[in-house]
Formats: sequence, C-alpha cells, structure tokens
Amino acid sequence: MSTNTKKRILTGVRPTGPLHLGHYVGALENWLKLQDEYECFFLISDYQALGDHLGETDRIRNSVIEVTLDWLSVGLNPEKCSFVIQSYVPEHAELFMLLSMFVPISLVDRNPTLKAEIIQQKKSDVSLGFYNYPVSQAADILLPQADLVPVGEDQLPHIELTREIVRKFNKVYGEVFKEPKALVGRVPRLIGTDGGAKASKSLNNCIYLSDSAEEVAKKVKSMYTDPTRIRATDPGHIEGNVVFSYLDAFDTETSELNKLKKEYQAGKVGDVAIKERLTKVLNNFLEPIRQKREYFKAHPEEVRSALLNGTARAKKIAEETMLRVREAMKIAHYEDLLNK
Repeated sequence: MSTNTKKRILTGVRPTGPLHLGHYVGALENWLKLQDEYECFFLISDYQALGDHLGETDRIRNSVIEVTLDWLSVGLNPEKCSFVIQSYVPEHAELFMLLSMFVPISLVDRNPTLKAEIIQQKKSDVSLGFYNYPVSQAADILLPQADLVPVGEDQLPHIELTREIVRKFNKVYGEVFKEPKALVGRVPRLIGTDGGAKASKSLNNCIYLSDSAEEVAKKVKSMYTDPTRIRATDPGHIEGNVVFSYLDAFDTETSELNKLKKEYQAGKVGDVAIKERLTKVLNNFLEPIRQKREYFKAHPEEVRSALLNGTARAKKIAEETMLRVREAMKIAHYEDLLNK
C-alpha cells in the first residue's frame, strides 16, 4: 500500500462544459486550500458524463481539456495534486460493477439529488447508467480510499449513500474501505444569474471562469435585482437580490459592501450602480484566471503532463485497492483450488 501519511481527498466533476463561478465558490476555492494539506485526487468523470450526454461524445472529449484548463487556471498545482481521467483507470468501472451487485435499488431510489436530476432530464425514462451513477460516484470515492470529499450542498446525499455502502460492504467482507466525510464549500450553493435556485450549465444561467470581460458585463447587466423596486429612490431589498448574492460571494471589500447595502436599502443608489460594482469585482477576480488560461492553452504539453502523471498516480492506488477488494470478496486465485 501507499506510504503517504497525508489524508486523502477525492472529488471531481463531469466534463460536460467549462466551469463557472458556482463551481469556484462551491468547490475550487476549497480545493486550492486543501491541496497543500491533503493528498488530493481531482477526478474528471467522463464515464459518468455519458449517462445523460451519450450523444455528445465530442462535447465530453473537449470538456475534459476545458475542465483541466480551468483547474490549472485557478491555481490547482499538478505537482501537489493529481488530475485523473476516470476512463483511463478501468478500476473505477470494475469497482462500480462489484458495488452495484449488492446495493439495493431502494437505497438508490431514496436519493433526493438523483430524483431531482431525473425530473430535470424531462424524459419518460433514463438510462441505467445515469440512474445508477450515485453508486458509480461511491466507487470513485472509495477507490483511492478517500478520507474527505469536498462537495456542493446538493451532493451531500451522495456522500451519505457512499457511507452506507461502506458500512454494508465492511460488515459483509471485513474492513476494506474507509467511511468518508463530506466538506461543503464557503458558499454552499450560488444562485443562477436569472435568480434560479442554482447556477447551472444546463440552465444557461451562470458566469463561466473563461468568460471575457464583455461577456461578464453582459450577464451582470441581465441579472435580476429587486422586482418590487420601480425607481432608484425606492428602498431596495438585499435578501433574494441576485446582484448582492454575487457581491457577498466575491466582493472582498466588506466595509464598502456593507455601506452599499445600506444605501441601496435607503433608496440612495440604483441598480445600475450595484451592477457596475459587481462587474468590476468579477472581472478583477477573473482576469488573473484568464491570463493563466491563455498561458496553458499556449503550452499544451504542460496540460497533457498534468493529466497523464496524475492519472498514473491514481492508477497505482486503484490497483492496490482492487487487490484488497478481490481478496475480501474471494474473486481471485481460483486456480489455487486446483492444488487442493
């Protein structure tokens, strides 16, 4: 087994497009801190992306690179952490298959996040692969023996499912897996630019890390503020105001922001002014990320190295884990029976 004494982290994303501000505050911000303290594995789950994007394989392929560029651009360091392509480590599929043999359907059925996503699919049926992805995600977490799983608030049911699977597996086959814990980001859920409950690629209500300054300005300009406010001199509401939700998440000048809130509530500042401030705040935040992204796009060999080296490290640990799993389940060394 690996002799690394650091605790391990496994988390990741499905490659279905570039990452957005919701990913940053809900996940990436945490990852940047954790990469110095833990042995981190950041997974690009291309197998899972096939569950609801089977007809968009080119999109998935391109998104593997887009996600990697986003990770590198925000400051994730491949010398400190491992970027892993799921399909390059076939042990992910093997463990998923084995776990699915004893996870009852009722356990998957009661997962609220899966229920919501099935409704969002707006289909009369979904593929078996999509329906069973919570078990696939559990396999992803357990393969590197992760201690901690940084996730968004909506992913907490998946972690609890994983913990249940661990308890069930260990009871039947002995102590093979650790029981991982969840870690929710500073902003559990960033609302959409349209006021929706969640910023989402599929809902087209998000600001991407790769958006230009002009695109950011356009999206901020379209944001909802206070629908009850008719004139700039009317008292405004902060709660539920999309612009202030984003300012709370990204504006580091707390005293100035608090002053702006009071002025808005008193009807002393209009929507245009708060949107101009948010545009400036977001573009100041994103500009260094844009610059790093351009650097890595111009140096594809560094991107390739980050992916292949990280995946190789994960593959070694995956092989160790699967050896333990096969031994525990007694699905290895059949030929030994011939020597009895």
